[in-house]
Amino acid sequence: MSAPTIGHRAISVLAGVLLAGTALAAPAVATGHPSGPGPESFTTQAEPSVAVVHKGRVIARPAVNVRPTPNTSRPPIGSIPYGTVIELACKKSNGEVVDGNPRWYKLLGRAGWVAARWVENVTAAPPECP
Repeated sequence: MSAPTIGHRAISVLAGVLLAGTALAAPAVATGHPSGPGPESFTTQAEPSVAVVHKGRVIARPAVNVRPTPNTSRPPIGSIPYGTVIELACKKSNGEVVDGNPRWYKLLGRAGWVAARWVENVTAAPPECP
């Protein structure tokens, strides 16, 4: 056998292996979707919604007062120490102005409101309260 024949034989064997591998590979088949050629047959599924938790860090020293309403007209119902990361349910943008800031945050999972002036956002600010 001459060298070119061995080279051609190796290429032929290699090509055969590649073709056999592609013939054995299972085609990707979508299930549960209508078939058809155009965008009309394409369906999208919404991503599952992920609950966004809005967080803030207390910057008031020694603590921020928790109020039953978004103003200072009623006495505090508690306090949260400086540096504590809190979860925020929503905000009221037109509450009583505290040190130049009219926003108040409703606490998530507990009763009460805190003046946004004393909370530094860790994540995006929460949405407006309904």
